[in-house]
Amino acid sequence: MLRRLSSLVIALVICALVAPSFANKKPPATPVNLNTATSEQLQQVPGIGPSTADKILQFRKSYGAFKSVDDLRAVRGIGPKRLEKMRKYLLVTNAPAKKSPSPAKKPAANSSTDATKKPPPAVTKPAADAEEPEEP
Repeated sequence: MLRRLSSLVIALVICALVAPSFANKKPPATPVNLNTATSEQLQQVPGIGPSTADKILQFRKSYGAFKSVDDLRAVRGIGPKRLEKMRKYLLVTNAPAKKSPSPAKKPAANSSTDATKKPPPAVTKPAADAEEPEEP
C-alpha cells in the first residue's frame, strides 16, 4: 500500500510540473487562418493540441472551407467556452482558390515514331476474270 501511495504522489508531482508548461503556451503573434493553417500553426493557439488540430484539418477536408470561426462548434470537442478562449487567435478568410485542372492535352505527334510506322497495306480487289478458272 505504501508503494502505491508513493507512486501516486510521484505521478501527481510530475503532472503538477508538466501541466503548467502546456497551459502557458505562447499564443501566435497574428491570428491563425482556419482555412490555410497547418497542424503546427493551429497548435500555437491556446486550447488547440495535436488531437484538436487534426480534427479541425479533417473537418476542413471533409466539409470544405470555414465560413466563420463559429463553424468550429461543429468540430467534436469544441464547445462554446473553449471556442471563446480561442476566438481572438483565429480568423477566417476565403480559402485559396483551387487551381482548376487544365484540360487534357492531346499527346504531341512524335515524328520519330510516326516515321517508323508503315501505313496499313492497301486492299486491292483482284480482277474478276483473273480468279475464275478457265473452262476446257
